[in-house]
Amino acid sequence: MYLTEEDAVSLLCSLSEAKKMKAAVKYRKRRAMGFASTGALLGSLVGGPPGLAVGSVLGGLAGALVWSTKFKPVSQILKELPPAEKKKLCSHVVAKIGSLQWTDVEHLTKLVMESEALQEQLLKLLESYITKELRTTVQCGD
Repeated sequence: MYLTEEDAVSLLCSLSEAKKMKAAVKYRKRRAMGFASTGALLGSLVGGPPGLAVGSVLGGLAGALVWSTKFKPVSQILKELPPAEKKKLCSHVVAKIGSLQWTDVEHLTKLVMESEALQEQLLKLLESYITKELRTTVQCGD
């Protein structure tokens, strides 16, 4: 049977959810710098020159907290990929599942979940894709 991009994403989503995979997502630097400049402005308006220093520090700390790393489920990231990326990922999945006989995506998912070797291959593929293409790190489990 032919594997569509959506089927490949669905398979990888099921696998990543079973392994509780999350990827690190960082917020933009611009947003963090905006906090620092806003803090400086408000501090200078309220407290003059000393307020400028205090506002800058507090705004910088708030920006650093916002810019911190948060983890997002890999399944959510996969669903949000642009079509071209889904197509690229699909071609890699097709190469891994080879001549496996399946009827629909649910059947394919069941076959993959029953095979440790196939799971391992697809997990390595997924982790490699996320680290190289999306330039982020992956965390498994809670």
